[in-house]
Amino acid sequence: MGIVHHTASLSPTKQELVEAWLPSRSWAEGRQVAGKVAEYRFDDPGGEVGVETILWRTDDGTVLQTPLTYRSAPLDGAEAYLVGTTDHSVLGQRWVYDGCGDPVWAATLVDTISTGGRQAQMFIEQDGRRVDIPPRLQVRGSGSDDPAPRVSSIDRVSDEAAVTVVTAGELEIVVARVVGAPLGSGAHLTGSIDNTGEATVLAVLRRS
Repeated sequence: MGIVHHTASLSPTKQELVEAWLPSRSWAEGRQVAGKVAEYRFDDPGGEVGVETILWRTDDGTVLQTPLTYRSAPLDGAEAYLVGTTDHSVLGQRWVYDGCGDPVWAATLVDTISTGGRQAQMFIEQDGRRVDIPPRLQVRGSGSDDPAPRVSSIDRVSDEAAVTVVTAGELEIVVARVVGAPLGSGAHLTGSIDNTGEATVLAVLRRS
């Protein structure tokens, strides 16, 4: 469960950060962000890193998926995955990374897929009470209650057409950068927007 600082401001905003970063990504193919579709979050067991994935609709109607992590200090050795920095009016300066290069993102995704988990429940604090925020995007892992493989580091990140392949030890995580791109078989994370019942595979987990 995570708190949303609904009155806080970000400068630059998440959309501005992503818009400035996308031209460097081959899978974006010159597309421009038209607006946010939905988002989902996972909890960092350590309570230090914000883990959020945002789906964006582009000017040609394509939906792009951008996993992001938010940190209070730079992540050592992850300069290639830095999307940018932003000033949060409550939390201070935040370093924003492409989640595919952040082991905390990988660990939370692997855990969710492996155990059949869901997105973190988000809430706001209002008049001393916690008020749940209904998720616009429902995600779920395909696994059961089996323990998830441990992820402590990222070995390789490779952009391949409309997907990104993340290697962490013996694990491969295939992420749909363009939502709807074929990801192959394996344990997976599916998502459906606003309980439409139409589920899309967002990521696949395999052992290499």
